[in-house]
Amino acid sequence: MRPRTLVIGDIHGGLKALKQVLERAHLTEQDTLIFLGDYVDGWSESAQVIQFLTELDQKQHCVFITGNHDSWCEDWLREGEWDKTWLFHGGASTVDSYTFLSEAQRQEHLNFFERMKLYHVDAQNRLFLHAGFTSMHGPSHEFHSSNFKWDRTLWEMALTMDKHIKKDSKLYPKRLLQFYEIYIGHTPTLNYDMTVPMNGCNVWNVDTGAAFTGSLTIMDVDSKEFWQSDPLPSLYPDEKGRNK
Repeated sequence: MRPRTLVIGDIHGGLKALKQVLERAHLTEQDTLIFLGDYVDGWSESAQVIQFLTELDQKQHCVFITGNHDSWCEDWLREGEWDKTWLFHGGASTVDSYTFLSEAQRQEHLNFFERMKLYHVDAQNRLFLHAGFTSMHGPSHEFHSSNFKWDRTLWEMALTMDKHIKKDSKLYPKRLLQFYEIYIGHTPTLNYDMTVPMNGCNVWNVDTGAAFTGSLTIMDVDSKEFWQSDPLPSLYPDEKGRNK
């Protein structure tokens, strides 16, 4: 089997789903894994997800992108205080998941969060980031780095683009011309009544709603073949995730 580049959507504390998709994709040591962020907040195993990923990173070529939920958790691990907004949006389950971890383990996780990237560009000029960017010149010219974790305008633009506008037209968005392809999470495809990855122009959305009623997705960026976990509520039947 050829070495693959596999991109993984938002996990949100669903360790069981993560293990499922890696198994279903028949992961090999030659594969590169690119995680699009939001590892925590939702299901009960956020700390366990981070522990699993730190160990996976020792034996697999991995790229870890940071998401908005990860930033909240990172701040809490560093400062010991939490944002009330974070608790409302899944942070309470993350705090609970850290109850039995030692201070040394917490520090290891903080170090892991601090090593994460805001975005990644591979040798084929494919961009991977959690949410989006706004600069017409690309993410390296972005004025507010928070856009990498929060922006939804990139996806909304790609999804609603008039398909009759050609790439050589002055009307074609400059943002989309910067990269061969762009891979994002952050906005669940469930918002559009879709349970599988979505494509708009050259942008692929791989967040298939694992935080809610959807599944976790892993995709081969070359072939576009993808594998999904069972829906997260079936893996955590006694929990609500972010379904409030």
